[in-house]
Amino acid sequence: MRRRVSILCGAMALAAALAAGVSARAQDPGGARLPLVSARIDSGPIVGVVHETANVFRDIPFAAPPVGLLRWAPPQPVAPWTAPRETAYPGPSCPQPMNANGAPNSGGANGAQSEDCLQLNVFAPKAAKGAPVMVWIHGGGHQTGAGSIYDGQAFARDGVVVVTINYRLGALGYFAHPAITKAAGGQPTGNFGLMDQIAALKWVQRNIAAFGGDPKNVTVFGESAGGMSTLALLATPSAKGLYQKAIVESGAGWFKPTTLAAKEQEGAAALAAIGVPETAAIDDLRAIPVEKLVAIDAEYGPFTDGKLMTETPSQALARGHAADVPLIIGSNSGEDSLLGPAKATSASFARLGVTDAMKAAYPADAGDDDRLARAMFTDRFMGGPARWVAAQASGGQPAWLYHFSYVGGRFRPAMTRATHAAEIQYVWEYWGRRTPMSVVTDEDKAMAALMHACWVSFAKTGTPVCGSTAWPAYDPRTDRLMEFGASSGVRTNFRKVQLDAQQTAALPSLKLAK
Repeated sequence: MRRRVSILCGAMALAAALAAGVSARAQDPGGARLPLVSARIDSGPIVGVVHETANVFRDIPFAAPPVGLLRWAPPQPVAPWTAPRETAYPGPSCPQPMNANGAPNSGGANGAQSEDCLQLNVFAPKAAKGAPVMVWIHGGGHQTGAGSIYDGQAFARDGVVVVTINYRLGALGYFAHPAITKAAGGQPTGNFGLMDQIAALKWVQRNIAAFGGDPKNVTVFGESAGGMSTLALLATPSAKGLYQKAIVESGAGWFKPTTLAAKEQEGAAALAAIGVPETAAIDDLRAIPVEKLVAIDAEYGPFTDGKLMTETPSQALARGHAADVPLIIGSNSGEDSLLGPAKATSASFARLGVTDAMKAAYPADAGDDDRLARAMFTDRFMGGPARWVAAQASGGQPAWLYHFSYVGGRFRPAMTRATHAAEIQYVWEYWGRRTPMSVVTDEDKAMAALMHACWVSFAKTGTPVCGSTAWPAYDPRTDRLMEFGASSGVRTNFRKVQLDAQQTAALPSLKLAK
């Protein structure tokens, strides 16, 4: 009995000391100390902080550190703990290229990074019970970004539990090599970032009720690489049932198939370029300094490895194999911002696979190579695929298609189109670390209130409600979408000629037939 009392007293003292430490450092932007809040998840007790509109828990591990023998291995269970764990502050980003001057990189990440990065963040309404859940997968080309960048307090304010996650990136997240395949012993390999996302969704199923969330009402959503990941989850059999709705923001939709063998060849060539022989064993690969792996610039993302993913998202949608859930999908008017500021030339058309028939669909852009290439890029890689995905999905649960063209007041008149990722601030009704409220106009706030309400209503009910204008579910026969722009509303046959031309050119390369 004395031993039990001693252990209990020790645990209480440790918890008190931890709470005191968190309380001393946890402050709001004005410097006031924040109250603490606790929760118990399957791996142990945690302590977060109470913000104005949300209970916030950060840096919660959802899988074991993918280091040592777990580098290039499926995510493994977290080692449990007994003492309260501090979860008041963001954890490190997964390894990625960072700016030397400390400024956020293209994915918005800066600061600490570590291979021990499989953690997530929870923003929960106060006293929530049975609240809808949204799980955010960040963008960044599968090479950059972090879940900690995104603040979900506006969603929590409106009754939604938001989870933002990390997942392995670059050569640590989407990489194949003969030695890695051999070490896998016939188990899924290569798509480690996608495996991490599935592990995070499983964590949500086991634990989100501890934060007041409903595990039977989960919406997975993401932008760019996060949108591509969301489509990959729709096509991955082992992810089905872990979510009930999906939102894809600028996540493309036309994916050319590849094979594990082809990715192995790519991986072997990439390592050979940094001095690693093709005959290297798995132990040799796991001994490579992480800095060398981060520096490998390649095409990363989910691929058909034959085990976890047996077909591309495009194939799964065309064949009726994708998860049949309510879906929102769309793109922005200026996705060509991904091309950078340099002017495109006629040489760009070869890289875009442009034909004379496709050019004929763009009479308004004829004579200006830069404008034509940018319009075609936006339609080929985002606008066309989004419409096609909505059409494929419309045969089951409803799908809604959008086009985002709103340009923030601070960017006018120099900017006329909404750049890639521009919609995120409006969806989240959160202006981020790099946008002072002094430059946010009342019109910007109104657009944010509109889009945010659409996403919140979809998470709650499976139907987006956007102010006074009804957003019709997509039907390829009527071809209607919602435009979020200077004048928002429903559009019919939006860029039909151009998108039809892009679709005709793109589909044959996708190998959609069984």
